[in-house]
Amino acid sequence: MTLQGSLTHEEYCAQLLAETAEFRKIVRSADLSATVPTCPDWTLADLARHVGGAHRWVGTLVATRASENVDDADVPEGDGPEGDDAAALDAWLAAGVEQTVAALREAGPDTKVWSWTTAHDAGFWARRMVHETAIHRADAALTAGVPFGLPAPVAADCLEEWLQISELPMVVARFAERGREAFGPGRTIHVHATDAPPELDAEWLLDLTGEAPTHRRTHEKAAVALRGSLTDALLVLYRRLPADSDRVEVLGERAVLDQWLQWASFG
Repeated sequence: MTLQGSLTHEEYCAQLLAETAEFRKIVRSADLSATVPTCPDWTLADLARHVGGAHRWVGTLVATRASENVDDADVPEGDGPEGDDAAALDAWLAAGVEQTVAALREAGPDTKVWSWTTAHDAGFWARRMVHETAIHRADAALTAGVPFGLPAPVAADCLEEWLQISELPMVVARFAERGREAFGPGRTIHVHATDAPPELDAEWLLDLTGEAPTHRRTHEKAAVALRGSLTDALLVLYRRLPADSDRVEVLGERAVLDQWLQWASFG
């Protein structure tokens, strides 16, 4: 299956720098010892080290044209600075993302690089790191109590990638142990972004009636509909915003949506 994105490679590279810059603003100003509500095992400092470590890991994969996974221990400065020094974390984040984007730009989208998915090229990693950083910026914003938003094309592509990843055989197999309650006859979910420009085609039908999930861009009646802004719909799917939030509307068989969110929780 394809993991094709809707932005160009250069647009992903530029957006990765922009997302990290916004993430760094929170790191510089917030309480780094605060617990991240959506990642309760982490403090904000831990979250920053996770994001920066992921950047440097991907930068190492791409720069070395890795044909297999690179161990975290082999990633230069992958652990980041110890403690809760905001200036040190900020400088480390800045240097890491610059190195990673330089490697991605030098490689171009088609250079072969290992990944845990069916896509083995640098283009996959440029897209994945944009969305990884964006979702964790949402975690950081929630922790710090500051607003979070994404450009509509980026949010739509992030949501599309989430659906694509949920269909990958290795992801389906990973979550199979959670049971099959999310799947069965009549189990369909319509996601409708109410604020997106028409050209983004920001409506999706998630079909759970078979052995594995599938999706398509369409306006189609389903067992349950999730309606809200593009960013809020994305945050619900990533379980960063409760489905019972007054920022979104759920119409129809709420249990279908709840069971899917519990089954497909990742990221």
